[in-house]
Amino acid sequence: MIINGPNLNLLGKRETNIYGSLTFMEFLDTVVKKYPDVELEHFQSNIEGELIDKLQDVGFSYDGIVLNAAAYTHTSVGIGDAVKAITTPVVEVHISNTFSREEFRHQSYISPNAKGVILGFGLQSYELAIESFI
Repeated sequence: MIINGPNLNLLGKRETNIYGSLTFMEFLDTVVKKYPDVELEHFQSNIEGELIDKLQDVGFSYDGIVLNAAAYTHTSVGIGDAVKAITTPVVEVHISNTFSREEFRHQSYISPNAKGVILGFGLQSYELAIESFI
């Protein structure tokens, strides 16, 4: 399961100098073709509670979760607690290198409870996370 947080539905349109010009769905199509034996699902929401609900919904039965909580990474104790509460391993991903950006982006409430963290490799960060489950 790939779970994306706020504003990631605007990939390909917003800050292309940071996030690139590919939409997430275009990228996901290539990943699905690259990994035909892996069942991939995708969920995106701009709403914190919906992300928590999805983590709780899939967090006890899926093989892995690739989570890009976007800005909620740095602000949501609730999402961090949800990751801690579930048994499915979570890999936290970020398209940009959050440590090269504003200082508030250096804090993550998810990292302490994640299997691992991958950041700064553009959309390839998702592929690296998927590889970690294979």
